[in-house]
Amino acid sequence: MSQARGPSMRQMVVSAHGPPSRLRLEKAPIPEPGKGKLRIRVCAAGVNFADILVRRGAYPGGPRPPCVLGHEVAGVIDSVGEDVNPVWIGREVLALTDYGGYADYHIIDAHRTLAKPDGLSFEHAAALPLNYITAWVLLIVMGSLRRDQTVLIQNAGGGVGLAAVDVARHLGARIFGTASAHKHPFLVERGLERAFDYRRSGWRAEVMDATRGAGVDLVIDPLGPPSWKASLGLLAPAGRLGMFGISDLAAEGLRGKMRLASSMLYAPRFHAARLLTGNRGVFGCNVHRMYQAREKLNAWLGQILKGVAEGWVRPHVDRCFDLEGAAAAHEYIEARRNTGKVVLTTA
Repeated sequence: MSQARGPSMRQMVVSAHGPPSRLRLEKAPIPEPGKGKLRIRVCAAGVNFADILVRRGAYPGGPRPPCVLGHEVAGVIDSVGEDVNPVWIGREVLALTDYGGYADYHIIDAHRTLAKPDGLSFEHAAALPLNYITAWVLLIVMGSLRRDQTVLIQNAGGGVGLAAVDVARHLGARIFGTASAHKHPFLVERGLERAFDYRRSGWRAEVMDATRGAGVDLVIDPLGPPSWKASLGLLAPAGRLGMFGISDLAAEGLRGKMRLASSMLYAPRFHAARLLTGNRGVFGCNVHRMYQAREKLNAWLGQILKGVAEGWVRPHVDRCFDLEGAAAAHEYIEARRNTGKVVLTTA
């Protein structure tokens, strides 16, 4: 662990691209907020698959090591910079972060923070920003899902998957999902009409049987090119495919890039003429690339926080790890052991 003079904080640093062991606990000076900024004393930080891809060197546009991961935090404002009202101090907040969340403290623009709902723990608040905004964009903003439609949520047991279940339930849509068989009872309890085991060769035929051959109106799919091709075949007329994340990139370094290149050989070709004649839509979602659209992000997150108050947003935290356990948290997700959110805590 590196040493820092004066008051210091802990942070988990990716020392180099590679396995979870590349995450190292280091000390750094506690940062001071500049003009228009706040300092959050982080209580909980969400762990996302995107963090794993950055650590492995497989996330397009991700920071190069040494870097601190973390796209979302929840905590308490303990200091403010110039031009920020001191009334902020002591407020409990949550925020989307542009990396840097795996630390005891985080500096962020004041307009990028929102109040944490009363009665929601810091751990559950840290499960909200990235996963629920992603689900909101996929289902509502771009997916145009309605009450009379059917959605198939690939990897329904993940953080985005469970958030999508909540959003789809709120809309009153018919919900199918894919996941490992041992997760099915929990997912049905959460709101799935049917859960399908993606490891079974005949699960796609089961989806078509469940829809009486009609197909589904929307598929959201984080699995990668081969799965996207199969998902296209499950769409009903005027159906949409929403792509987010590429879990086929989960291999490290050069191996991950080679796997991506290989998987792209099986990717569907979205020719305009075929989409036109096939009456299908295809879109992608990467919330991190929308950080400049802060008004939109805050508006969507505001709707999600309203959902917390109304009771239909139900963040599910599978497991919490201490900040020092970030490597173990990554291993846990990579082994597909989680159902819902994995969170780091600093207390």
